[in-house]
Amino acid sequence: MNALQPIRTWNHEALRRQARLERSTPFSRGKAVAARDMVSLLEALLEPGDRVCLEGNNQKQADFLAESLAACSPQRVHDLHLVQSVLALPAHIELFEKGIARRLDFSFAGPQAHRLARLVQSRSIEIGAIHTYLELFGRYFIDLTPQVCLIAAQAADAEGNLYLGPNTEDTPVIVEATAFKSGIVIAQVNEQLERLPRVDIPASWVDFFVVAPTPNHIEPLFTRDPRHITEIQVLMAMMAIKGIYAEYGVERLNHGIGFDTAAIELLLPTYGESLGLKGKIARYWALNPHPTLIPAIEAGFVERVHSFGSEVGMEAYVAARPDIFFPGADGSLRSNRAFCQTAGLYACDLFIGSTLQIDLEGNSSTATLGRITGFGGAPNMGSDARGRRHASAAWLKAGQEKNGGQTPARGQKLVVQTVETWREPGHPAFVERLDAWQLKQDMGMALPPIMIYGDDVSHIVTEEGMANLLLCRSPEEREQAIRGVAGYTPVGMARDHALVENLRDRGIIRRPADMGIDVRDATRDLLAARSIKDLVRASGGLYQPPKQFRNW
Repeated sequence: MNALQPIRTWNHEALRRQARLERSTPFSRGKAVAARDMVSLLEALLEPGDRVCLEGNNQKQADFLAESLAACSPQRVHDLHLVQSVLALPAHIELFEKGIARRLDFSFAGPQAHRLARLVQSRSIEIGAIHTYLELFGRYFIDLTPQVCLIAAQAADAEGNLYLGPNTEDTPVIVEATAFKSGIVIAQVNEQLERLPRVDIPASWVDFFVVAPTPNHIEPLFTRDPRHITEIQVLMAMMAIKGIYAEYGVERLNHGIGFDTAAIELLLPTYGESLGLKGKIARYWALNPHPTLIPAIEAGFVERVHSFGSEVGMEAYVAARPDIFFPGADGSLRSNRAFCQTAGLYACDLFIGSTLQIDLEGNSSTATLGRITGFGGAPNMGSDARGRRHASAAWLKAGQEKNGGQTPARGQKLVVQTVETWREPGHPAFVERLDAWQLKQDMGMALPPIMIYGDDVSHIVTEEGMANLLLCRSPEEREQAIRGVAGYTPVGMARDHALVENLRDRGIIRRPADMGIDVRDATRDLLAARSIKDLVRASGGLYQPPKQFRNW
């Protein structure tokens, strides 16, 4: 070795971690931190430019830690790079408005979509990418590893072991990426217990915990009141069940969030039963414990559900149905977003969800001008996993259709977009060009934020009918198939009527009548539950809906 060559330090990250811990000593007693000292601890720990994972999931929010971070002095804590699944809280946006954070890599914005769009327009934020969940989780272990993570748990014991309860969600992947790369793990908990029901995160992975002044926020994101399901949504659900679920024999699936898919869930025990489909479709699910799934479970349609997260009010029902869900020995659900996303990507034969815009190639996005919602898990659920190597009847049939009737070397995932042709007056769902292209320019991104690529989409279902894109044999046919179900939008009105009728003759476009569905039968009477109270009854009183859904 050259004597002049400097000796390399191989534990730089561990030394940096030790320095952070030493700076934090005045603000903790062991691993316990008083709520009043959390801002001071964060100001001592954090360094400008740090990568921080602030746990914001679909449902569970480390809200006290988010508010504490937002209360830090921008002179001491600034230019942070936030890496987190969801921007859900006002505090998440305030971090950028105050200059505490500068750069963001995320998956979903939800209720902060409009404020995020304004930050982009004012150039007050740098966005690395809008990820799918699995993509972001993967990057935690590659090039977006957090130096500090702020998480939420149900309870801690004196040593710092954590119990996560049913809302496990993203926590395991966040903690592992941080703890095993010399990072700092800080947890807010709802309570400190002498003995935990189970240990989800061992104390050796946790540096600090704080009992928050109030329980962490959990959003009942997957609860849909059946009162708001329309007859148009009932009609689209009938087409999906009869024209896709039954014809392909779909047994393993994922539903997106929305009233369109809630209608399907509530039609399984009624319309699905009338078609003789029990035991033949919709048996295995990658899905949160949707309350609208209760009637299908009770009717014997559903055999197993693995969940990304939990749902407020479903705790007792899940504990009482251990054959269906994945509860621990303590009776509470063990959800896991990373595992369930993987199941949705590789183990499911169908994804069905909705979107805000679809273009003439079938590309779709929920990122529009003035509203950057993000994608969440839809790109994982709604993509054809080319690494898949196991077969199923639905997967093989879809692959055969795409392959022109020839025996395929591989199958095809069914990716269905169900959407009404008009989102609201003045906002058609079908467009010539996605807003995503303008957002690409506004955000300075290398790629437009497209949620699901058109070449993955197999079917589009609207109130007009269903387009089977697998059967299209040219870009022109694909475009006209999409126009043919786009209704009275500008895109739909520009259809080639002769070609659309030819596509209908070939079964590429199917109207309800072509599937033997009388639109007069599409009424709310078909729903297995028509209110939240009906869902409570169906659960035998086990479902305890949140207060905002109690309307009786």
